[in-house]
Amino acid sequence: MSDDPAMDFRDRHIVVTGGAGALGTAVVAALIEAGAICHVPCYDQAEAQRFRLRDHKQVTLTVTGSLADEAAVTRAYADIAPLWASIQIAGGFAFAPLREADIATIRQQIDMNLVSCMLCCRAAVRAMTANPSDAGGRIVNISARPGLEWRSGANMTAYAASKAGVAAFTAALAEEVVKDGILVNAVAPSILDTPANRQAMPKADFALWPKVEEVAATILFLASPDNRVTRGAVVPVYGKS
Repeated sequence: MSDDPAMDFRDRHIVVTGGAGALGTAVVAALIEAGAICHVPCYDQAEAQRFRLRDHKQVTLTVTGSLADEAAVTRAYADIAPLWASIQIAGGFAFAPLREADIATIRQQIDMNLVSCMLCCRAAVRAMTANPSDAGGRIVNISARPGLEWRSGANMTAYAASKAGVAAFTAALAEEVVKDGILVNAVAPSILDTPANRQAMPKADFALWPKVEEVAATILFLASPDNRVTRGAVVPVYGKS
């Protein structure tokens, strides 16, 4: 367990959507080290089996299906009390110029990136305010660089729009729930240094990309009890790119 008191999550229950992915695994690993109890919803059993931390005693997996579905989100957040934090990493990417994007791709991006985030945040807020004695908590969402720098979203317009929506939603929700003691923030990564991204862009300078562990560290601070005043922020985590 970490000796850093600012990162003391002992016995705190935290939902991490997308926890089986590259960034999600880094976040869950860091939370475990800090003493957290992590709840990780997975789309299906295959995703659950790929998660290398699935058997850790501080991890609870649930197979929920799509988090753009209300019933799935209800299953993911059921019986988690008291909930301290919810970290929304689940999402998806589609590269397509708008003229080539079919309606299924457009709706998929909105559902995967924005609707899932909104439904999970709603479930988290309800859980955090269900018992007045346990009120308060932290929410951290994942936007993206094209969600802040819109022109960089050319040829991935549906993705950029959905991530811009996450940024705006984060700022609005932060104002809505601050009186409940809930601090809501987001991070906006550029291209992350992951095996999949290296394979997709083999000629890129990987040293410029932020490491998942570095982005995880920013997420952990925003989700930590030591974050007492930051809310409504969308923090760029671009590395050197």
